[in-house]
Amino acid sequence: QVQLVESGGGLVQPGGSLRLSCTASGSIISINAMGWYRQAPGKQRELVAAITSGGSTNYADSVKGRFTISRANAKNTVYLQMNSLKPEDTAVYYCNADAWVVAGFHDYWGQGTQVTVSS
Repeated sequence: QVQLVESGGGLVQPGGSLRLSCTASGSIISINAMGWYRQAPGKQRELVAAITSGGSTNYADSVKGRFTISRANAKNTVYLQMNSLKPEDTAVYYCNADAWVVAGFHDYWGQGTQVTVSS
């Protein structure tokens, strides 16, 4: 019922920046929150940042001061500005949305976008 499309991933050198975007589409009644998770090989998926429809944000300690999450609610879009990237930021980044649809309240996930921080 909901599709999430991510973009902006790629290869960047340490200290560089990337900006990820995610747009939700479909039969959406409302979105409570959107966020970004990441998963590196051999590791569990972890929350990177989240933002509610009201603008409240939450960040993982490892990215505070370097990453900024923002939103464009009218377009059901969330962004993640990533600065001062480190090799340990390398992972597949997944967009998540907690959304109300006609069938109820559900979590939806994008397909993921690869972020690689390397020389």
